[in-house]
Amino acid sequence: MTPPFRFGLMYDCRRMPDSDLSMTDVYAATLEQSVLADQLGFDHVWFTEHHFLEDGYLPAFQPVAGAIAARTSNIRISTDIALLPLYHPIRLAEEMAVLDHLSNGRMELGIGMGYVPEEFKAFGVPLKNRVSMTEEGIDILRLAWGDEPFSYQGKRYQLENIDVHPKPVQAGGPPLWIAAMSEPGAQRAARFGTHLLPQGKRAEVLDPYRAAVTADGRNPDDYRIGIIRSFYVSDDRERDWPIIRQAERFRMAVYNKFMEATPDNYGWGEAGGISQGSFMGTADECVAEMVSFATAYGITDIASSGLPPGVDPDFMTANLERLASDVLPRVRSQLGA
Repeated sequence: MTPPFRFGLMYDCRRMPDSDLSMTDVYAATLEQSVLADQLGFDHVWFTEHHFLEDGYLPAFQPVAGAIAARTSNIRISTDIALLPLYHPIRLAEEMAVLDHLSNGRMELGIGMGYVPEEFKAFGVPLKNRVSMTEEGIDILRLAWGDEPFSYQGKRYQLENIDVHPKPVQAGGPPLWIAAMSEPGAQRAARFGTHLLPQGKRAEVLDPYRAAVTADGRNPDDYRIGIIRSFYVSDDRERDWPIIRQAERFRMAVYNKFMEATPDNYGWGEAGGISQGSFMGTADECVAEMVSFATAYGITDIASSGLPPGVDPDFMTANLERLASDVLPRVRSQLGA
């Protein structure tokens, strides 16, 4: 049976250079909105990660996740994504275990192997080692969250008699997601039995993932498929869309630069990709688009931008309230959630 549909918010904690909001204001608004989202019945908050950007792009999700965990009761907390090769997996396992206790078992972890050369260079991590570091890191996270001490002899990590404490609240640790922008990433998620964060073409990510899970004798419907795609409820699109368009152009410009710098070819901007473009419409239009999108791709989790750079927090708070009252109940009803 397909897992119930979930809808939440994504935060990258960025600000435009001419914004009236300081970074302190951005973090404060993020916490306030997350508390409101919890009260409104949103399912999760996700954090993204990048480094060394002047707009403040969130470089460390753990402090924000801990603050939100302490102030909320039900909403789940995750990442899309944490750059696993830039962490020592034992330290990340410990941090996630502590966060799982602070949240009383509400943590999840979306991971990726990264692709921006500057970030790897700054942390002294060879870009060419990221695949093995990611795969060994996943092994080590799971062993660290297990009940017994363990040793590990890999290509990148050699560990002897490690016993991480405290153990997470969730048996086996927080659920894992793997981001995939191409078929090797999709195959990796299937092989490790994680949920999927598809960021590429359906034919190169979604279809290979489901085929690989099926070939292994498992049911693809037992796993979640999550994506960042923003939805905005508006009764006057002509008035409201320019506000969001400016923020989206600013937000996406950095990814274009990243794609120019990376040695990989992910087909960025080519036809056939699963749409992550923002959608603005009336409540009826948002319901129809969200249901159609989730059904077409088997999406179980959507994260919408909570605070796009340069957008007034009050504007976004109003959007959260409209989504909660006018859109999500109908979407959940139609999707059987």
